[in-house]
Amino acid sequence: MLDIIMDSVLDTLKILPYLLITFILLEFIEHKLSHKNKDMLSKNKKYGVIVGSILGALPQCGFSSMAAGLFSSRVITIGAIVAVFLSTSDEMLPIMISEHTNILLLLKIIGFKVLVGIIIGTLVDLIFKRKEEHEHIHEMCEEEHCECEKDGIILSSIKHTLKIGLFILIANLLIGFLIEKIGEDKISNILLSKNIFTYFLASLVGLIPNCASSVIMTELYLSKLITVGTLLSGLLTGSGLGILLLFKTNKNIKENLLVLSIIYFTGVIVGILVDLIV
Repeated sequence: MLDIIMDSVLDTLKILPYLLITFILLEFIEHKLSHKNKDMLSKNKKYGVIVGSILGALPQCGFSSMAAGLFSSRVITIGAIVAVFLSTSDEMLPIMISEHTNILLLLKIIGFKVLVGIIIGTLVDLIFKRKEEHEHIHEMCEEEHCECEKDGIILSSIKHTLKIGLFILIANLLIGFLIEKIGEDKISNILLSKNIFTYFLASLVGLIPNCASSVIMTELYLSKLITVGTLLSGLLTGSGLGILLLFKTNKNIKENLLVLSIIYFTGVIVGILVDLIV
């Protein structure tokens, strides 16, 4: 139990700097930028898919948490958040490095995830045109009864960060206890069933908002127990706490379910196609 608590606290602390940066950025956009600069920001959203997919590939899942906040405040498009979630590496990168995995294989996996993120994110933005509306940070302040105008950018950003941080800590504890109760061995055994449903299960495991999912997928692959396609099914859907924060910060449930569905079925379909081709 102590290990679960410590891991949950550490995982939460890792996310806090990203959340603070996000809220400072949102506060700055809302209170400091002119209408002209805001319009310029909106016009350049088309680059968000490429930038988001590249940033998502960096170790840890902090950028997926940032993306959830930026999407909820209408700073980035639905394609951009999909790109970030698909390319997020979470714990895969440090585990493979520690296991002395072939660097070329590692780069191929990361590059492939980034490419999938860019392609799917671009297609999503072409198909799903988000209504141009401005849901600014002040609406979040009203919902949480904050006094952002009075507190200023830094203090209000810290308050937002601590409130979301508490939510993340509670979620981490609950998920940690749940995984401990089920057992990582049972989750691993589910993925060893070598049939078409393996890809659906792998994508589902990847959606678990905890680093345990990417750890399980990576360790099974390095032990040659699952295929590269199954690995990718789990890694493409593994966005850390990104999905969880999306449902926390974005009040449009239909959008959240759309993002979740796109992420999930992309993981399934890409995993199947990779194993058929490779």
